[in-house]
Amino acid sequence: MPKKAIIPPGYHLAAEALKLSPGLISGNHLFLSGVTGAGADGIMPDDPATQFRQAFEKIGLVLTEAGLDFGAIAEMTTYHVGLREHFELFSSVRAEFVRNPYPAWTAIEAAALRRERALVEIRVIADMTSST
Repeated sequence: MPKKAIIPPGYHLAAEALKLSPGLISGNHLFLSGVTGAGADGIMPDDPATQFRQAFEKIGLVLTEAGLDFGAIAEMTTYHVGLREHFELFSSVRAEFVRNPYPAWTAIEAAALRRERALVEIRVIADMTSST
């Protein structure tokens, strides 16, 4: 089965500039590139909750473009600057989006992320056979 790029509207320029697919279907899985909480305007909010929520909303755009929702997520890896400082807040925002059965999750402390002032980068793997 050939791989298929999933690029939501408004992501084509960034995808081409960075030479990446926001999502890539391979076999029965959708692999999402890591996302941060920058807004559509590219500005990174100072408020951690806003960053976290916007990151999940961006994940939702890729899932929707592939015909999925958050229930399809099988695995999530989150990279944090200030993991312990923001863990409870991040967990509460994350709970707004994930569904039971909850995805496997690994949270990793990072010294820095690619985007300046980013507090989190989230990558997920979704199951394409999940019904929405």
